[in-house]
Amino acid sequence: MRLHQVIVLLVCVYPLASAAQTGVNVPPSSPYVPRLGDIMNAVQIRHMKLWFAGKSANWELAAYEARQLKAGLVEAASFYEGIPVTNVTTMAQPVSAVADAIDAKDGGKFAKAYNDLTNGCNSCHQSIGRGYIVMRVPDASPFGDQQFVPRKP
Repeated sequence: MRLHQVIVLLVCVYPLASAAQTGVNVPPSSPYVPRLGDIMNAVQIRHMKLWFAGKSANWELAAYEARQLKAGLVEAASFYEGIPVTNVTTMAQPVSAVADAIDAKDGGKFAKAYNDLTNGCNSCHQSIGRGYIVMRVPDASPFGDQQFVPRKP
């Protein structure tokens, strides 16, 4: 590590270490609520992983990603009351259709349901004034460290 890197690190860490050593306990003002953008970034990652898992017929992984994606949408709706209820309820059908396709282990049905899910995301973004956020079916995996093809027993 170079000297200037060490100095920057010390300047950043010292105030935290100093506060910890003084025994100052800062009471939490309210429970932590993740930012909507952070929740939606996690949903976007699930959206991509869901595609690659389904495309690879890794139905177990696809089911997991679909559950996580649904949980992220529910979390966003519960923390952010400004999201219209209709947006949340209209996303229930595409998520359910994806889950049904996964349960059926049907690649064609999965692809259609995934496209409908993606269109639902874009409709929601349009309706809340975030039309500049446009989702699509991914064409390349950013997850070079994850295998999507299921392991053979």
